[in-house]
Amino acid sequence: MPNDVKAILSIVTLIVGALVAYWEVSIGKGHLFWLIIGFAIFAVVAMWVFPEAQTKKKDLAGKIQK
Repeated sequence: MPNDVKAILSIVTLIVGALVAYWEVSIGKGHLFWLIIGFAIFAVVAMWVFPEAQTKKKDLAGKIQK
């Protein structure tokens, strides 16, 4: 995934996480605030740290022939 797409997706993920955390507090479930914030941050870090799964044409051609 290109870096500009990752950056936009990261910002959207953090904004949505903050909005959901605020919503949980507003309906009286404040104990979920840090869980939601932590998960949003974890999702963004994981997206940047772990590489995408990729297939090689050589591997794909071998599976088609079998």
